[in-house]
Amino acid sequence: MIVAVVGATGMVGQVVLKVLIEEGFPVTKLIPVASSKSIGSKINFNGNDFSVVGINEALQQKPDIAIFSAGGSLSLQWAPKFAEIGAYVIDNSSAWRMDPTKKLIVPEVNGNSLTKADKIIPNPNCSTIQLVLVLKPLHDKYCVKRVLISTYQSITGTGVKAVQQMENERSNNETDMAYPYQIDKNCIPQCDVFLDNGYTKEEMKLTNETKKILDSDINVSATAVRIPVVGGHSEAVNIEFEHEYKIDDLRKVLASMPGVVILDDPDNEVYPMPIHAEGKNDVFVGRIRRDDTQAKTVNLWIVTDNLRKGAATNAVQIAKHVARFI
Repeated sequence: MIVAVVGATGMVGQVVLKVLIEEGFPVTKLIPVASSKSIGSKINFNGNDFSVVGINEALQQKPDIAIFSAGGSLSLQWAPKFAEIGAYVIDNSSAWRMDPTKKLIVPEVNGNSLTKADKIIPNPNCSTIQLVLVLKPLHDKYCVKRVLISTYQSITGTGVKAVQQMENERSNNETDMAYPYQIDKNCIPQCDVFLDNGYTKEEMKLTNETKKILDSDINVSATAVRIPVVGGHSEAVNIEFEHEYKIDDLRKVLASMPGVVILDDPDNEVYPMPIHAEGKNDVFVGRIRRDDTQAKTVNLWIVTDNLRKGAATNAVQIAKHVARFI
C-alpha cells in the first residue's frame, strides 16, 4: 500500500510514522512530504530511507492513502486533488471538520460509519477525541445532556516553536514567541484566537465537534487553557445525564470502552497525568466521583497524549478502517 504522509517532518508527522510502524500498517511504499526546505532530505522508515518530496510530486505518485498534518490552507487546496485520483485523505487540520458532507471520525466511536465513498476524512481536534471517547459509552447508557469542560493543554499542541519557547525560557535564553506571554511557570487561558462570542476557536471546536460526532442535542461549554507540559492534554469534565446512574456501574461502562483505561485509586494517589500518558495510545480516566451539588451528574479527569490518540494514532486507526476498501 502506497502511503503519503504530508507534513512528515513536523511533530505530528513524525509520530504518524512511528505509529504506522507500531501498528504494523502494510506500507509498501512511503511518500514523505514536506516544505521546500526539506525536499531531498532522507527519512528512515522501518529500516529504509525515503526521500522527502514536494506535494505535487506526491500527487503524481498516486498514493492509496494520504495522511495530512500540514495545516488547513494546504488541506483545502490539495486534499480534493488527492481524492480525485482515488486516494483516501485523512486530514489532521480543522479545514474539513465541520463540512456537512464529511464524517468526523473517532474509530472506536463511529468508525463503522465510513464507506468506500468517503475520500476526505477529517480527524477531530485533539481535545475532542479524548472527550468523545469517554462520553460515547456514557451517552449510550445514561444519555448525556450537558458537559462542562476545562482543558489543560500541552504546548506540543501548538508545535515545535512552542516547545522551543518554553525550553528557552527555562534556560533564560532569548526566544521567538509562540504565545503572547511567557509559558514557563505560567498558564494561558487562550488556545487559538478569540471569537465574537468571547470563546476561543479551540473551545468552540470542542462544542461543535462533540455535537457532530455524538449528538447535536448535547450542550457543551468549554474553557481551554495552555499549560507548560509536553506529555499530553488533560481535561476536567462535569457531565449531566438524563438518567440516574450508580457510580460502580458507570465505572464498568467506561472500562468496557475500547481505548479507555481507568486509573482511579485516590486512596493510593493513583490518577492520570500527562507524564504517564506520554507515548501511549490510550485515553486515561480518573477522579471519577459524583457531583453532589446536582442530580445525575459526575466529575471526571481525562488525559491522553495529544500527539498520539489526539492526532497521529487516531489518523492511523482511520487508515486501518479505509484500508479494507483498497
